[in-house]
Amino acid sequence: MSITSCNDFMGFQEALKKMRDIDDKIIYALNTSLPTESFKGQVDSEKTCRDLYGHLQTGHKKREEAIRNCILVSAETLKSLREKRDTNPNDIETDKKFKSEQRKVLRVLQSELNVEDIVKERSYKAFNERCRIFFQAGPSVL
Repeated sequence: MSITSCNDFMGFQEALKKMRDIDDKIIYALNTSLPTESFKGQVDSEKTCRDLYGHLQTGHKKREEAIRNCILVSAETLKSLREKRDTNPNDIETDKKFKSEQRKVLRVLQSELNVEDIVKERSYKAFNERCRIFFQAGPSVL
């Protein structure tokens, strides 16, 4: 899944939502991938947990990079609009764009980072509850 342009914010949020699919379905993935006690020998639980952990890490990294990239893009746009506004303080349209971009950066993109932290924490908690006896993940897992 690729992230659309930072300028198409609705598309960006929709892409993030689709990329969070594995996190949203973590309990289901764990329940269908890991065997119950009676079927323990038929599935390589360590490999299953290792693979799932890899998918989680990759998804988290891609989403966080995409969000941080859009924060940088918006910050550059904000800087440019600020300079434009400073050179022509009576330009109402530039002032409107500046305030809109400022709200997007400060509120919406930062809230996406907060959502990402919550999603990550919830996913790793579920992962650790089911996989800790089969697979020991690195120190970055909660």
